[in-house]
Amino acid sequence: MPRSLHKLAIAAALLILPFAAPRAAEPVKLAFVDTGNTGRSVTAEALANVRIAKDHLPVAVISRALDQDPYAVKPEANAAQLLQERGIDVTAHRATQITSNDVRHSDVILTMTAAHKEKLIALFPEAKDKTFTIAGYAAGKPDDVADAFGKPMDFYRGMVKQVEAYLGPVLAKAAAMEKKDK
Repeated sequence: MPRSLHKLAIAAALLILPFAAPRAAEPVKLAFVDTGNTGRSVTAEALANVRIAKDHLPVAVISRALDQDPYAVKPEANAAQLLQERGIDVTAHRATQITSNDVRHSDVILTMTAAHKEKLIALFPEAKDKTFTIAGYAAGKPDDVADAFGKPMDFYRGMVKQVEAYLGPVLAKAAAMEKKDK
């Protein structure tokens, strides 16, 4: 084969190779949503990220607020302390308001309460078919995750326990989802 033709064949192969090679599936994208993105949703995101890394799950998570207070952007101290006791540092987290872009890119949106779900769907009707309460998605239950904001540490412990109980089924279900092309 002439040298120039050989170079051309190599160049063509290099152009085609990225398209011919099998690509890893894109992770299933979950958004955890609560009122201010400083307690429950931050806890769910942090605990989920630990399980995702440990179990190598094809899942990516974010947390967002439905009504983010610009004056309260840091994680609630009691939630941060309980996560720190588990070796999880959330001090760099800053509350973030959910956007239409978040909704568009999320495969599943999990709210902490039925009221959150209703408000999210009212704000983003296009999210209706992919929005669930975390309890509903995990266990088919109509339960809400208790809001510990401003309450003593025992309430936070209960909230963390509740979130932990739902995360196993949530992540297993998400990991088993067949990713659809968008």
